[in-house]
Formats: sequence, C-alpha cells, structure tokens
Amino acid sequence: MSILNLATYLPKQCGIATFSKDLRDNLELSGRRVQIAAVSDEEYSYDYPAEVILELRQHHVEDYELTARLINTNPEIDLLIVQHEYGIYGGADGEYVLNLVNRLRKPFLVVAHTVLPQPSTNQLRVLKELAGQASAVVCMSTRSARLLSSVFSVPAEKLFIIHHGVPVFPKQDREALKQLYGLQGNKIITTFGLIGPGKGLENGIRAISRILTRHPRVHYLIVGQTHPMLLKREGESYRDMLKNLIDELNLKGRVSFVNRFLSLEELGDYLSMSDIYLSPYPNMNQAVSGTMAFALGCGRAIVSTPYEYALEMLQGGKRGVLALSPRPDHLAAALTRVLDDEQVQAGLERSAERMGKRMLWPYVAEQYGLLAERVAPRLRRDQLLAR
Repeated sequence: MSILNLATYLPKQCGIATFSKDLRDNLELSGRRVQIAAVSDEEYSYDYPAEVILELRQHHVEDYELTARLINTNPEIDLLIVQHEYGIYGGADGEYVLNLVNRLRKPFLVVAHTVLPQPSTNQLRVLKELAGQASAVVCMSTRSARLLSSVFSVPAEKLFIIHHGVPVFPKQDREALKQLYGLQGNKIITTFGLIGPGKGLENGIRAISRILTRHPRVHYLIVGQTHPMLLKREGESYRDMLKNLIDELNLKGRVSFVNRFLSLEELGDYLSMSDIYLSPYPNMNQAVSGTMAFALGCGRAIVSTPYEYALEMLQGGKRGVLALSPRPDHLAAALTRVLDDEQVQAGLERSAERMGKRMLWPYVAEQYGLLAERVAPRLRRDQLLAR
C-alpha cells in the first residue's frame, strides 16, 4: 500500500508538521510506503526532505485543485490521509481543502485534530463536509468521537479512536539529568511547546509565585520557541510580557526559558528530568494536546487545567491532578498536592507510564496502517464497479 499524507510538514515548526513526520516514519517502519503533500505558508521557504512529492501553497485555491488531479492520475497513490486543523489550509476556516477532496477519486481518511463543541456555522460546514466524504474519520479521544457524532453528524461506523502518537523515549536518571543541566537540588516543573497566547503560561507563572514559600526549590522551565507565525506578526511581545511578569513577581532564578525548537533527544531530556508536567491551557474545549501525550509517554506526573483532552486522558484525576480551573490559585493548589507528597508523585508517574505504553508511535502507526488497509481495497473495488 502507498499512502499520501496531506498536512504541514517539517522543517515547518508546528505540532501537526511534527505529527505528520512521526506518523510517516513509523508507517514506513511497519512496511507501508508513505509520501507527503506539504501545505506551505508564504512567509517562509522550506527545504523539504525527499518524501515530499507535492507542495501546496496554503492560500492558493488552484493548488488544491491541481493536487487532486495529480493524486487521481498517480497510480502509486492508493490512499490519502488528510490531517485536519482549521488553521493549516487556506480560505475561511480552511475551506480550500474541500476543493481538493471534492475532486478526489481515491479514498481518503481524515484525522480530526480539533473538534469544537460549538463551532461557527462555517467551521461546522467545513468539517462536516470533509468527514462526510471521507472513508473514515480518526480522532484521538472518546470525547472527540462523541462530538463528531452529535455535532458534526459523522456516522458511528466511520469513527475510529487512535491515540496521539508518542516517541519511544529512553529511560534516563532524573537526578543525573538535573546535574547535567545545572538544575540539581530543584523540583522541576515543565511546560513545553511552541509559545504563544492561549497557552496559559502567565497563569502557570503566577501559580509558581504562590507555592515558593512552601516549596522554595521549585524551578519552572518553559521550553520551546515562539510560534514562527506569531513571531513574524508580533515579534516576541508575548514572551516579553511573560518576562515582565517574572520580574514583577520576583521570580528570577525560579522561572526560565529554553527558547528554541528542541530535537527529540533534547525534549526527552527535559521531560525525563521533570518532576511535574504542567499543562495550564485556559481553553476548556481543547480536544487534543500533543504535549500532554508526550508527558504521558514519558511517565511524568501531570498537573493540568480541566480541558476536554485532560479530563479524558487523566481519567478525571486518576492519572494526574486536575486543577479546578485555570486560575493561578487553583493551579497552585494542584501543584502543591503533588509536591507535598513523594508517594503521590510516584503513583501518578506509574499511572502515566501504563497509559503511555498504549500511545507509543510503533503501536499507533500500526493502527493507522490497519485502518488504511481496511478502507482502501474496499473503496477501490466499489469505484471499479461503479464505472
């Protein structure tokens, strides 16, 4: 089977680009051939690897129509996987992707990364039409599946839940890593990912200021660079605001930034040295968090706001501690519960590790491969009979 994946792709720095790269590499390891149709923005030029055989300009509708024709006439492409997130395709709410699938004569799967409980009229139309034409729709949680069924009218037989994939991080000694990075003697709380408004980092910083009297050896690491699109539009205004907040709260030496896009090895180091992974998202409708998935895969104790993905993955507080809300005092109370008791931390780490084993990329990619093989042969037969 030969698969084409449509999405952003590395070296573009975004979560879906990383997801697409990981999915492609692990499907290849399982014996499937995977090539890439990369969606590119016009602000940057990307030096794509050899597996990228098509490049679409995000805001050029004609590129979507041309891509459909190229897929239809390429005998080596059996199936298209469409990674769906409203912001990565052109047009209002990413509607240009419909110009592609409306012309497609081959089966395709949709991977729904964002499933909104209250979409706008156009957001509803775009994902509903996309899912309606797809052979199958993949989501990453039971809650997302329920919304796809109840809000977007996706039939149950089309819906498949496959966890967000997680790299296989090697086991490492936490205290040795702290020593290596000059953080020995500290309790490390970490948040990672591309930086920008909507991540709730200001609430995380304020929460740290509230726990230092009780736990003075806490160090909060904010790991990751500013989102490239935000950086181009607004520069480092959001990070500068966070730095000013750190100064205002006298947190120098207790909160620090790692301002770069990390390699997988570096990310494994920072997660492995962490005592708590903090997920302070203020948006309670957040359907997926790749960063939380990574923390689970690394077996970290997690403190989180009670957004949709966290409620499910942390089992209402059994696999991590859920703050009552994104408020700094509620985050501080949740952090203190873990920091006060080493047995609580150890228990959360064991629970996260058990869950994380079911999210490792080799297992997740095999599920995608089996679904692709289940869908594509049947669809090809149906199409031949219809001619």
